[in-house]
Amino acid sequence: MPICIECRTPVKTLWTQYKGAGDPSSGHNIRLTVCKNCGRFCDKYVEHDFVVLFIDLVLIKPQVYRHLLHNTLMHERDQFDPSIVRLGTLLLLFDVYLTWARIEKQSVPDPGSSQTSNLGSLAEQPIVCQYMFFLILCFFSTLAFHLSIRFLTSSSFSPLTFLGLLRQPCARPNSVSTALLVSSSTKLFPILMVIWDYDVPAAARSLGWAVVANNVEALEILLDCGYGVAIVLAAAGAVARWLVGRAVLWAAGLEWVDSMGVGDNGVAADGEALWALLRHLREWAGRLAVG
Repeated sequence: MPICIECRTPVKTLWTQYKGAGDPSSGHNIRLTVCKNCGRFCDKYVEHDFVVLFIDLVLIKPQVYRHLLHNTLMHERDQFDPSIVRLGTLLLLFDVYLTWARIEKQSVPDPGSSQTSNLGSLAEQPIVCQYMFFLILCFFSTLAFHLSIRFLTSSSFSPLTFLGLLRQPCARPNSVSTALLVSSSTKLFPILMVIWDYDVPAAARSLGWAVVANNVEALEILLDCGYGVAIVLAAAGAVARWLVGRAVLWAAGLEWVDSMGVGDNGVAADGEALWALLRHLREWAGRLAVG
């Protein structure tokens, strides 16, 4: 059931559509529902476009998260919205490049070693094999991040439930993953680098804090659990992601690689790497235009 994004009161409908709505000359003929509890529109974002939604996501406004998580993206049978599947795929592909670039920048720990690359024997493999390795690394790391938080929020065996930190287990586990993916969309913000220049280190640090803050805000809004529990959930997911990343690197013989940068702990480094990628793409596009 949809809710009022201002006071969280459940409502039957968010708007009323009148006869003649399909006639361009009559306007859209849609009237937003006014909440009986707070007296404001139940969901003003119904009439807003994606740009406004994205800006308010960056500004971490609770209303836009309630609009997305309760009134737009959630289905009655706890199914993923197709747009969330596409967003998750896009974020995964971004993580592949960012993790690859970050690990390659690390120095080889043993100066006397014959290895010329931090990737070891993996650097000698075809580029497709290297890409598949980082795809597997990012996929399982991201999966661990989501599954650990889903377990803590949705399982009856969750320690948070036993300790009374959660009122009751979340009955819709996919909504937790949806909240995490939506809040991680801030990672895509550096795409604006194609248009404007930024101070890369400062922008990367700001991006890192923004992603973490958005994850915590999304969990708190969805679960209504308080910021303390939301921070614990985000931290537990980050630890699980780091452990799985270490395990995959160890299995590939890259145990010397610092995996603290793998996952959300290295999101500031992700921002810096992504900014560098987009800067190179813009320079390449400029050369094509001149040519």
